[in-house]
Amino acid sequence: MRSSSLSGLLVTLCLSGAATAAERVPLVVGGQHIQVEVAATPAARQRGLMGRTHLAPDSGMLFVFDAPGRHCFWMRDTPLPLAIAFIDTQGRVVHRTDMLPRSDTLHCPPTEVRYALEIAQGSHLRAQLAPGAQVQGLPR
Repeated sequence: MRSSSLSGLLVTLCLSGAATAAERVPLVVGGQHIQVEVAATPAARQRGLMGRTHLAPDSGMLFVFDAPGRHCFWMRDTPLPLAIAFIDTQGRVVHRTDMLPRSDTLHCPPTEVRYALEIAQGSHLRAQLAPGAQVQGLPR
């Protein structure tokens, strides 16, 4: 295989998520420990949890944005029911909502946020992510 074909294959695999393992970081929410995958690049944020059929109750995906903003989410290609917590630059949850699978409904925070944390709706962590809760361990 030529190197240009190989690099094309690697790009395809990376974009599909098949060849990459997302960085994982520990967070603490209301005294509860959670391991989250980090989506910090535009491609990783766009891919999110699309296509996933399972998410452990003590895990999630943390979306990290370069700058605070009113970052909105939808669930078009995501088959799992998720809860999302929007988090400001100080690590405080400003809004939490549930999202239906495979929906184009936009979910936007009421104020600017730097982070969003998606977890399974059935997770015991959902109650810990009420507005006002503090999330510790967020990457800067």
